[in-house]
Amino acid sequence: MQTSTPLAAAAPRQPHPPSSLRIALVGCGAIGSEVLQRLPQLPGLQGLRVDWVLARRPRPEVVAWLAQHVPGAQLLQALPENARPDLLVECAGHSAIATHVLPALRRGIPCLVVSVGALAAPGLVEELADAARQGGTRVQLLPGAIGAIDALAAAREGGLAQVTYTGTKPAAAWKGTPAETVCDLAALTAPFCFFQGSAREAAQQYPRNANVAATVALAGLGLDATEVRLVADPQCSENRHQIAAQGAFGRLSLELAGQPLAANPKTSALTVFSVLRALRNAVAPLAI
Repeated sequence: MQTSTPLAAAAPRQPHPPSSLRIALVGCGAIGSEVLQRLPQLPGLQGLRVDWVLARRPRPEVVAWLAQHVPGAQLLQALPENARPDLLVECAGHSAIATHVLPALRRGIPCLVVSVGALAAPGLVEELADAARQGGTRVQLLPGAIGAIDALAAAREGGLAQVTYTGTKPAAAWKGTPAETVCDLAALTAPFCFFQGSAREAAQQYPRNANVAATVALAGLGLDATEVRLVADPQCSENRHQIAAQGAFGRLSLELAGQPLAANPKTSALTVFSVLRALRNAVAPLAI
């Protein structure tokens, strides 16, 4: 009598990306407003629906704009306990990590984070990872205004010895920051490096301008071993970012000149496009 060998159980099919997502958007400032405006205009992203907009003190014009252009969205200060978005997108600033992202992760809601500079606070990287583990979900840190983050993270696997990031912006973009105590921004006639130190120090002292420094650091050598230079250039009309890295993998050099957002010269327009790319990849069957 012949006996048949039982076939191995077929591996379960991996779920494909959903064709639609219910989104909670944190922040309706320069970045969040631009994302909301561009989202309905992009082909292939019609399945994305913003059902919640979380803002602490929305301006009256923001309230009016949302009522006209995103009438189905609830404008709230916090996500209700019974709300179950498929994705929470943070575009609000550093305080939003503790207020919105950590609680959402613990509830099992995946998150996209723009304000990577907040993670320079001691222990916050570990707290974010722990919250994601507790909720059985993931948090994705967006590259925002910088490129080559995938190459830098790959180089880390092969061996990094040195990473230097230089951020150059128009002198006016540094107004309202500690740079004003180092130099007279309005009197500059040539590029001036007003800060040189670690990525952690840069992100803590210049939270609205140095998210990129923290992103580069977290992809590479870490917040304390990544060198950062911040420059005010009175002749500059763009936000310029430079990465220089070397190690066992070879050498990496990137220079990127991004246009600032019209609504906020401290922010690169590429930050908005980074959010839109991440949202596209969340629903696309082919992601890159």
